[in-house]
Amino acid sequence: MLAVGVLAGLSVLSLLTYGYLSWDSLGLGPAEAEAAGTGLGEEPAAGAPGSQPHIVFILADDQGFRDVGYHGSEIRTPTLDKLAAEGVKLENYYVQPMCTPSRSQFITGKYQIHTGLQHSIIRPTQPNCLPLDNVTLPQKLKEVGYSTHMVGKWHLGFYRKECMPTQRGFDTFFGSLLGSGDYYTHFKCDSPGICGYDLYENDNAAWDHDNGIYSTQMYTQKVQQILASHNPRKPIFLYIAYQAVHSPLQAPGKYFEHYRSINNINRRRYAAMLACLDEAINNVTLALKKYGYYDNSIIIYSSDNGGQPTAGGSNWPLRGSKGTYWEGGIRAVGFVHSPLLKNKGSVCKELVHITDWFPTLITLAEGQIDEDIQLDGYDIWETISEGRRSPRVDILHNIDPIYTKAKNGSWAAGYGIWNTAIQSAIRVNHWKLLTGNPGYSDWVPPQAFSNAGPNRWHNERVSWSAGKTVWLFNITADPYERVDLSARYPDVVKELLRRLSQFNKTAVPVRYPPKDPRSNPKLNGGVWGPWFKEDEKKKKGDKNKGANKQKNKNKKKAN
Repeated sequence: MLAVGVLAGLSVLSLLTYGYLSWDSLGLGPAEAEAAGTGLGEEPAAGAPGSQPHIVFILADDQGFRDVGYHGSEIRTPTLDKLAAEGVKLENYYVQPMCTPSRSQFITGKYQIHTGLQHSIIRPTQPNCLPLDNVTLPQKLKEVGYSTHMVGKWHLGFYRKECMPTQRGFDTFFGSLLGSGDYYTHFKCDSPGICGYDLYENDNAAWDHDNGIYSTQMYTQKVQQILASHNPRKPIFLYIAYQAVHSPLQAPGKYFEHYRSINNINRRRYAAMLACLDEAINNVTLALKKYGYYDNSIIIYSSDNGGQPTAGGSNWPLRGSKGTYWEGGIRAVGFVHSPLLKNKGSVCKELVHITDWFPTLITLAEGQIDEDIQLDGYDIWETISEGRRSPRVDILHNIDPIYTKAKNGSWAAGYGIWNTAIQSAIRVNHWKLLTGNPGYSDWVPPQAFSNAGPNRWHNERVSWSAGKTVWLFNITADPYERVDLSARYPDVVKELLRRLSQFNKTAVPVRYPPKDPRSNPKLNGGVWGPWFKEDEKKKKGDKNKGANKQKNKNKKKAN
């Protein structure tokens, strides 16, 4: 047991000992850094902060675990490095493997199995959205006097007006509804002939803002405008969901300057995008200081899932990638920066999950969590701020009953407790169990990014055991998931399978409807937007009622 503990300490330590760039290491003092465009702002404007903190949640898109300076990346992120170094780095922090799941869990504090969004993502043509009976974080913050604003990518559904961000608790919304799109034209094709414009201001297409500005910079300008016009004596919640660094890989030319030595074109473009994002966060921090918010603010930074190596992202040394339940898909870059932290400049190795922000932020805002809301998140502020133990001991990474592609999965392989054909993953203390097909599972080292793209021959390939559908890892001792322990510890496997079964009993039905042809932007003025009309539903309902009445009359006559 002692050996395992030592091994755990060494393994986790290896994850956490990457150096970070600082202003000092760059040879810049505060004045020089500001002159070079890397300073973090002016002195705050006068204003007495209230007891409720300003909350700024910044969500990056598809940023890989390695893709930050303090994790050893060749991509420079001086702003992120400095903010993290002066705050608390979250080095045991988990999100979901894809866009919609992470965003839904952040905004509700609930696992996917409890919202019906446990399969894949919400597609543009699906009549689907975050279920309307779920209370959202901005709704709870509004109850206690917060001004709530969202800038960036929504990706929680929009087929009806009630699903739009302004109907889910945000006073204002400026951004995109879909999962991706062109960074300059804001145009998105879901399939051939199904194309439309995707930039919104509140509930209407933002044609007036279509000036060909790169979205990362455009969103930052919007944030600056919001901060300039708001009274810093009143609490504000800013949810900034940048499109970067999700594909398509696009960036303004000047950001390529430091990365021309990167041979792989996708990695080079990705690096330029991340450099622009880092500068944007610097400008947000500048605005917080300039307009008098900073001293009473909490800035949270998170990626929504792991990086995609085929699109330039790197999760090395973790296994797997975006869209998988290996650590490379779900272990994220994350940190908290705030003058209100007690243990500044520290590293938090306690277990933290994206669902935890919901109760944590509501409690910090002096809000109330209704007793009838069954949350999966925990209040982890004391864990982050004071270094206390996390109240969280487990994470249900997911149970997807639709994704059953593991042909050799069976109840027998799951000891009669669980059907291992089902894709699922769970973490309990040090143990992590995966069943079904967890997804692409190679380790992709930095040298794999050749000029022709990530070269699978340079990857550390996995030799699959025939028919394997269950894996067990001690993540504390083996964070890179190299040693499968499922055969050595069958009792642990059984216990975790039972936990999966218990969670599954609380699951709601999956919401994953087929495409609706009425979603075509051609039918909506060339814009992606709500297409479901409540009146149509009522008319159909009235027709059905009328038909039923007539049938009943006919039956009475016959009788």
